[in-house]
Amino acid sequence: MEKLSAVVFDWAGTVMDFGSFAPMGVFVEAFRQFGVDASIAEAREPMGRPKWDHIDAMLKIPRIREAWTARHGRQPQPADVDDIYRVFVPMNEEVVHRYANLIPGARETAQALRARGLKIGSTTGYTRSIMARVLPLAKEQGYEVDNLVCAGDLPEGRPTPMNMYKCFLDLGVWPAHAVVKVDDTGVGIEEGARAGCWTVGVALSGNEAGLTADEVRQADPAALDAVRRRAALALQAHGAHYVIDTVADLMPVIDDIERKLAQGLRP
Repeated sequence: MEKLSAVVFDWAGTVMDFGSFAPMGVFVEAFRQFGVDASIAEAREPMGRPKWDHIDAMLKIPRIREAWTARHGRQPQPADVDDIYRVFVPMNEEVVHRYANLIPGARETAQALRARGLKIGSTTGYTRSIMARVLPLAKEQGYEVDNLVCAGDLPEGRPTPMNMYKCFLDLGVWPAHAVVKVDDTGVGIEEGARAGCWTVGVALSGNEAGLTADEVRQADPAALDAVRRRAALALQAHGAHYVIDTVADLMPVIDDIERKLAQGLRP
């Protein structure tokens, strides 16, 4: 009987940084340094992609492209993405520690998975230099992973499946349907779905909701349910097989996937 062998988690918005806030202000400030105002909502649109790709996607948003052209007298070019990226990365390195608290339930969920003999993998849109600041802080809170695949490690990142293929090799796990990918962004879900994995979207702690933990706790139930539904639809549109509120809700999904595997079902 086939069983799961690994769960691969995203980082910001999935296991830490409730609401995925660490990069938001940095994107806005980086663009401001080049004379272009970007909103938090615009910064959230491409979330989950490698940061160079994220900046490139922001520059392709019509309003931002027009603002750039008005400010610089020409449409943005790849060299402009390079320039913004060089500003963005060190700024993000400097602030990421402020948003490194684990999402409630992340440590306990990882412990429960390990108790079942499952490996814990991870992929991220962050660079290695940013993750070098994050990993020790996660370890201090009791969360460690068996591998890490960062933006820039491979020729192409999200939404391609390359990050997941690297996880398979790093962790020594196969087939793809014995692996679960958990993520709060559409492109993160896509990297798992395209690799042939089960995919679980995280609705309320991630980028789609964009709320702090306090805002979730204090929200009117009807309003929160509307946010939940909107986030779920967005994640399902990218291929999420399941959607949960936060990582704390993962274990019943793991149980259901293992029941399906026992029945010979595949993603």
